[in-house]
Amino acid sequence: MSVVRVENLTKAYDVGGERVLALRDVTLSIERGVFLAVAGPSGSGKSTLLNLIGCIDVPTSGKVYIDEEDVTGKSPDELAGLRARTIGFIFQAFNLFPVLSAAENVEYPLLGFPELARHERQARVAQYLEMVGLAAYSRHRPNELSGGQRQRVAIARALATGPKVVLADEPTANLDHRTAAGILDLMRDINRTLGTTFVFSTHDKKIMAMADRLVRIEDGRVRALGMQSASGWVVIDSRGTRRHWTRRAHSA
Repeated sequence: MSVVRVENLTKAYDVGGERVLALRDVTLSIERGVFLAVAGPSGSGKSTLLNLIGCIDVPTSGKVYIDEEDVTGKSPDELAGLRARTIGFIFQAFNLFPVLSAAENVEYPLLGFPELARHERQARVAQYLEMVGLAAYSRHRPNELSGGQRQRVAIARALATGPKVVLADEPTANLDHRTAAGILDLMRDINRTLGTTFVFSTHDKKIMAMADRLVRIEDGRVRALGMQSASGWVVIDSRGTRRHWTRRAHSA
């Protein structure tokens, strides 16, 4: 069963009096529990796709289904409620509130859950800060944390609401090589342990290598779909041609 499904998705923008197609007739299904990378060059449409899946933007045409619910045509308030309870976000720039502590940043989205008492919110915050290895830093503000620690706070915040899917837009782009590797290992471990669906927009080859599903986008179109197996990748291009890459050939 898919957690995200898009059908014939098109997104157009008017730029300087010209109509620019960021996405062109994209149809895609994302299975529950996958670790999926959306890859492509700058301007290919991958961030636009994440914004539409995340209900931050609305399509020009086509349908978006989240957990088999058609979200196309919902009001801004309805989309905000859906985002709050269904979708977690991890951003390249962390997007933490500088005046709030790590614990307060993680708790912030939970303030929109009136069914949670204060002690329940605090227990959930403690649980996820412990999960990302930051229990000892709960009172630290972002400027007292390293880049990797800030991204761990962002991961804890994304998970605290119990989302169906976590969308990560270039989450390692502002991190050094070693820190990025640690963050990726953490997210992969969460994916395997909790079954959380992760969808990345990325240029990072390490994320692509770690993913079990790959979507290649160019010029707003899906050009190839890949599935990783024990022996390597099975890749199907837009013409339906199937190729198999062994791990050795893929890494060469």
